[in-house]
Amino acid sequence: MAIAGISAVTFAVSDMALSLAFYRALGFRVKYGGEMSSFTSLVAGTGFLNLIHVPNADVRWWGRAIFYVDDVDAQYQRALDAGITPMFAPQDARWGERYFHVTDPDGHEVSFAKPL
Repeated sequence: MAIAGISAVTFAVSDMALSLAFYRALGFRVKYGGEMSSFTSLVAGTGFLNLIHVPNADVRWWGRAIFYVDDVDAQYQRALDAGITPMFAPQDARWGERYFHVTDPDGHEVSFAKPL
């Protein structure tokens, strides 16, 4: 049996309202949960980005979640317009994607990309 895809990535967050404001500003929409919930699911294409509230979470760098978007440069501008400071401007990678990274309020690294 083959693995067909990924359903979701789940991040531990220390402040649900702050995290939701961050992800909503980047264009994610809530499927389930909300600011007062201990668990929230955000739509990410055909999958989900889940947030689970862990009070006093001490999150350290663990890797990165990569989300495909239709227009990397427009997504970059959306982040800037929301007051989010990306790690670098969009760039074309030798592996065939245009991408940039942001870091959420708990230190989770998120990348937005599009195949070239």
